[in-house]
Amino acid sequence: MFRKLISILRSFAAYISVSLWVLLLAPGGMLLALILRSPNILYLLGRGGVRLGLAMAGINVQVDGYDYVQKSRGAVYCANHSSNLEPPIIYMALAAIHPRLKILYKAELRAAIPILRNAFDMAGFVPIERRNTEQSSRAIERAALALIKGDSFMIFPEGTRSRTGELLPFKKGGFLMAIKGHAPIVPVAISGARTAMVKGSPVIYPVTVTVKIGKPIETDELEVTERNSLIRETRSSLESLLGGVTDHPHKTKASRVITGSHRLQ
Repeated sequence: MFRKLISILRSFAAYISVSLWVLLLAPGGMLLALILRSPNILYLLGRGGVRLGLAMAGINVQVDGYDYVQKSRGAVYCANHSSNLEPPIIYMALAAIHPRLKILYKAELRAAIPILRNAFDMAGFVPIERRNTEQSSRAIERAALALIKGDSFMIFPEGTRSRTGELLPFKKGGFLMAIKGHAPIVPVAISGARTAMVKGSPVIYPVTVTVKIGKPIETDELEVTERNSLIRETRSSLESLLGGVTDHPHKTKASRVITGSHRLQ
């Protein structure tokens, strides 16, 4: 009970800290980005806010397979999704190589987080409306062009968070983007995020989250008609990286690890 109370207090502190960070710095950051005609300041502020939030909540991140991060070309980092913590965790895990990592995200989030909508647009994040075929096609083409130019994207092909930790069916948009952009798919398996924050709960528990980066899956010689085979290969790789590990909420001693650190192996 005491540990849960501490987690609730730390979660509250994390939410307040990040909210103040956004409210106080985002408007000035967007103005400066417009003046300089560069989104770099937004990415810098984003990393600061993410690092602050993870540290306040007591989240420690360990990254394995860092050699598979694509240093000299655009790539699509494809991750499992069971917690709201996974996007910021991947963002920080890859920041040293991809300080301007973009996101292909569902357009509904634009209404859910209006204060960040303009920042997302300025940073080059690409919204996709899955129920709007015409808009989806335009979004995929836009993202593919960014990949060809050398940008990298983070995607969550399940499209929503899994309540059980088991992989849900994959959506096709991110894989079409990778094929059209001639960019490799890099599987990213995250273990521990659902332990830290269960879907439906605002409480963040201090744990160690492991990010396992897998071998890139090349798409250079693939046609869009082969997207299903690419999906199957990516899913198989993610399942192998996850190794059948299922998060068990709140049954961990990882809170003893120094929070907010990032260990690369």
